[in-house]
Amino acid sequence: MKIQELVVKTGLTIHTIRYYEKERLLDSRHVQREKNNYRNYSNAAIERLRLIKKFQGIGCSLVELKEILQDHDTNTRTNQQVIEWIRQKISEIEQKKYQFDQMLDTLHFMLEYRITLDHDPQKAQSVLKSRYTD
Repeated sequence: MKIQELVVKTGLTIHTIRYYEKERLLDSRHVQREKNNYRNYSNAAIERLRLIKKFQGIGCSLVELKEILQDHDTNTRTNQQVIEWIRQKISEIEQKKYQFDQMLDTLHFMLEYRITLDHDPQKAQSVLKSRYTD
């Protein structure tokens, strides 16, 4: 299939697909050059790109993606190693979640303070004071 069809089937852009190819996330199983030098993508390319999207969706970096795909292709990691990687990823995401929760808490406070400041500036000062004296 041509790249435009792959774009439709995966929801990725041409630029993204070519980037993955350049980074060797797609290989000869996924793309072949025709005699006219056009790329011809296999159905395996669709599955590969869906797998890449899945792992990007959980926050994997390009380096991690390369490792994951290499392991997927060669099946070199033991089940225990995969379990440990999953645990590590969960820990990273929980840490990020905590940081986002802290940011949300600060933004909610800022919003509450500004709304209160509009309606009752004196009360806003007490809201501000209580925030930093608790």
